[in-house]
Amino acid sequence: MVSVGKLKRDPNSVELANKIIEQYQPKSVEDMQEALKDIFGPMFESMLKGEMNHHLGYESNDKGEKETRNRRNGYGKKIVKTTAGEVEIAVPRDRDGSFEPQLIPKRKRDVSSIEDKVISMYARGMSQRDISSTIEDIYGFSVSHEMVSDITDTVLPNLEEWQNRPLSNCYPFVFVDCLYTTIRNDYETKKYAVYTILGYTIEGKKDILGLWLNETESKHKWMQIFDEIKSRGVEDIFFLSMDGVSGLEEGARAIFPDVTVQRCIVHLIRNSIKYIPSKDYKLFTAALKKVYGAPSLKACHSAFESFEKQWSTYPGAVDVWKRNFSHVEQLFDYGGNIRKIMYTTNAVESIHSSFRKVTKKGAFPHENALLKILFLRTKELEKKWDGGRIQQWAMVMNQLLVHDHLKERVKKYLE
Repeated sequence: MVSVGKLKRDPNSVELANKIIEQYQPKSVEDMQEALKDIFGPMFESMLKGEMNHHLGYESNDKGEKETRNRRNGYGKKIVKTTAGEVEIAVPRDRDGSFEPQLIPKRKRDVSSIEDKVISMYARGMSQRDISSTIEDIYGFSVSHEMVSDITDTVLPNLEEWQNRPLSNCYPFVFVDCLYTTIRNDYETKKYAVYTILGYTIEGKKDILGLWLNETESKHKWMQIFDEIKSRGVEDIFFLSMDGVSGLEEGARAIFPDVTVQRCIVHLIRNSIKYIPSKDYKLFTAALKKVYGAPSLKACHSAFESFEKQWSTYPGAVDVWKRNFSHVEQLFDYGGNIRKIMYTTNAVESIHSSFRKVTKKGAFPHENALLKILFLRTKELEKKWDGGRIQQWAMVMNQLLVHDHLKERVKKYLE
């Protein structure tokens, strides 16, 4: 017998398989086949409905004026052959009989060869790019963006439900940032800000609280967002890390008066380094690290005095830190594990890095097209985070519990 290593499986496929097993509790191969038959039917029917929407040019619940006199005309039953056995599905019909489904053509009954690819398409999150490539691979024909859009629009109800879901009552740490992307409106393109909020729950889990779009980044929009998350159940935020948007600090405190707002140290470095010749970057950042990375507040003050003298020939760079030095000083009010989390917005910026992988190819035709793909990417991130906790979270909680101004707030949400 030849010894082989453990087979590598697609994590999304493994997760989907585990959910099927959990739901159906199969005891035999036959039980598993029956479970798969239950799943294939609704999947095929959902995609066929998407095809019908595209064919007619409107959705089934659309009450507006139609551009065609053709209408839906109920469903016809069809039995298709799969590797798990025969499955009965409902195929939508139209009045004039012009609907020619591409997924399962009228005279085709054997679909056993495409099941794995259909499951893979759903497990990968149904981004337009994935659906397009998979449909072409499965059926041997290309599909228009309009048709892909019709099919992927089926995630919009899930997006709306996710965006309005109740939130945890306490997030010890929250990170806010904006990503800029482009939406094409009629004959012009406009830059849109995608507002993203990442929270760490009291249990140490990551949670993206929502995604919001606006043509610009403004303190008024942030205030609206904070007000919204409060209405969705958030009672308290201990620390809010942000990149320094004008008015954001005041807006956050207007809704959550006890929050500690922390300017991102990494952003301050980026802002100040603009005034420094590139040949001095390494020395400059090394001097700064002695300031914000000092072992104590006293050592921080001493390092900052040295920093001011050393770099006094670049007043623009030094002034960035003078104006924001209170945000450096407040770091030393807390233990090292807390400081390590609160001093930067890198946690939310890593989410935006993931978003850029699906937004970098050009302008989106409308807001929903952008929100769909960001939502699907968000769900993929949530799968990766599932079951994990922030590193050293136990130490973080201990440091919160010994802090005079935080311990009672922490205890309230641990009970």
